Amino acid sequence: MIRLHGLSRGFQVGEQRVMGLDRLSLEIEAGDYLAVVGASGSGKSTLLNILGLLDAPDDGEYWLNDEPTAALSEARRAELRSRWIGFVFQSYHLIPRLTALENIELPMLLAGIAPALRRQRSRQLVERLGLGERLDHRPAQLSGGQRQRVAIARSMCMQPTLLLADEPTGNLDSRAGAEVFALLEELNAEGVTLVVVTHDPRLAARARRQLCLCDGRRVAEAALEPA
Repeated sequence: MIRLHGLSRGFQVGEQRVMGLDRLSLEIEAGDYLAVVGASGSGKSTLLNILGLLDAPDDGEYWLNDEPTAALSEARRAELRSRWIGFVFQSYHLIPRLTALENIELPMLLAGIAPALRRQRSRQLVERLGLGERLDHRPAQLSGGQRQRVAIARSMCMQPTLLLADEPTGNLDSRAGAEVFALLEELNAEGVTLVVVTHDPRLAARARRQLCLCDGRRVAEAALEPA
């Protein structure tokens, strides 16, 4: 599903060039479950942004579903994001003035999906994620765990095959965090490819594979038995 070869991405910080990724090569198969770990500034979020076509490398090659991404137009990148990729962020990225249901439906609205199908998909997701009584609540009226559940439902409404989660439990207490991780793993068990950035070694140990980055380079990779 994903193939990276010699991927590099640098950033100018004052007079210094800092490497977010440095000649990274990686393969992620369909249905895989990969945890990406490393210290702050190690390149974890840079990798996730490139995988999600939110950023592009300076050098190297990235194939998504056998399609090279280097020369893609912005329109094609947006099409692939909408069709294949879902995102879950630490800070939820919900729109404050919209209700939970409206936040979930927004990607489908932008994609031109008919109202009846939008409503059907949204209601299936909210029932599955235990949000049935919170449909008309705005983000400020929800707990952190509920906001993240809304974000997960929004990420899944376009039925992506790749789910990218950047510190999805970083703002949650241990109980809510465990519930969110269980939801992500349930989606992975159904065939969704899951890539999770986390600073928590206990959560990383639940993945089937673990990639450790330092200064944009792979320093370790291991296949794990899920916890």
